[in-house]
Amino acid sequence: MMSPSTRLCICLLHLAAISALASAGNFYRDFDITWGDRRAQILNGGQELALSLDQVSGSGFKSKNEYLFGRIDMEIKLVAGNSAGTVTAYYLSSQGPTHDEIDFEFLGNLSGNPYTLHTNVFSQGKGNREQQFQLWFDPTKAFHTYSIVWNTRRIIFLVDNSPIRVFNNLESIGVPFPSNQPMRIYSSLWNADDWATMGGLVKTDWTKAPFTASFRNFNADACVVSPGSNSCASKSTNGFQTSAWQEQSLDASGRNRLRWVQQKYMIYNYCSDSKRFPQGLPPECKRSRFL
Repeated sequence: MMSPSTRLCICLLHLAAISALASAGNFYRDFDITWGDRRAQILNGGQELALSLDQVSGSGFKSKNEYLFGRIDMEIKLVAGNSAGTVTAYYLSSQGPTHDEIDFEFLGNLSGNPYTLHTNVFSQGKGNREQQFQLWFDPTKAFHTYSIVWNTRRIIFLVDNSPIRVFNNLESIGVPFPSNQPMRIYSSLWNADDWATMGGLVKTDWTKAPFTASFRNFNADACVVSPGSNSCASKSTNGFQTSAWQEQSLDASGRNRLRWVQQKYMIYNYCSDSKRFPQGLPPECKRSRFL
């Protein structure tokens, strides 16, 4: 029979493991500003971060932690007004020529026209898995939550907790999947008027600078990787209950919501671009996109 002191020890270990995984963010504690000089500013005691872009430079930040699977949430309010030529990027990435990456990129547009939300998945240095959407709301009027769920079985992209894309682990049929490279969170605001808006036809109007995007309410419920340790590995070894994201998939309601978003708001899908792949669509495209 387990002694009271042993029970107490196990409970404390359980709480410690959970706190290591679920982290409500503070930008001072969790991120480093990586470029842009004073164009990136942490505000309100670490509760908010603003990136700005002018004709000289953009700006960016990255997480101090590396993650191997998890759920990452960030509230973002995008550049308002004439944002043509600008790109606000928010993504997970490892480093090196065979890097993995999970992308949200928001492509600006002329006033009154919708943003394009560009998504992509890289594995072992290979991307070319773009899906693009126009949002069903104005992302410049208020903050909205953009989330990445990344587990061993799938990657789910969510907007305000509505799934917009699922990329399933199909390593069994030879499709590479991000599964062994820890990734940091990155975000940046930069000028890409050579391609971002109408294929580069519309250029950045620098008379509207500086352009600003704002971030708040970062949350990481994720496996933090540090030299010699992985918070999720230790949790699993001790038999503790898994976090929801570790087994997360789409139920019937989620699949219906995904279908609604993709049918009404998807404007590009690499799996439908047969001209781009004359030798045949990638193998994952032969599986249902609503799985």
